[in-house]
Amino acid sequence: MFDRGLVLSILTQISEALEKIQARTVYVNDASDFTDTPAGMEKLDGVCMLFAAAGEALKQVDKITSGKLFPQYPEIDWKGAMGFRDIIVHHYFDIDADQVAWLCKEKVGPLSAAIKRMIEDMKNNPPS
Repeated sequence: MFDRGLVLSILTQISEALEKIQARTVYVNDASDFTDTPAGMEKLDGVCMLFAAAGEALKQVDKITSGKLFPQYPEIDWKGAMGFRDIIVHHYFDIDADQVAWLCKEKVGPLSAAIKRMIEDMKNNPPS
């Protein structure tokens, strides 16, 4: 058994980070929206920081739950979500703005929905 309160707290932090990414990239249609202006580059930096924080938190949840929580939500590429954190942290100067823009448009929404579902499932199904 794992500390549900701790996992819920971390999942809530992840959810908040994903909501910030969504809010900050609502008008990002492609990489040029990040790369063509200093403000866009600042937005890219901020979004990448949120991705790194969320990825690290996902790794914590996976460790705390001994790898048993995420497989219950197979619609998400959890390994990829956690691995993107490593790319950001270890290869920041090689980050592809096209990839970040695509992730913001295509993957953050489903990931956010899965995290919110986990939170609700954990709240509605107390341990026996």
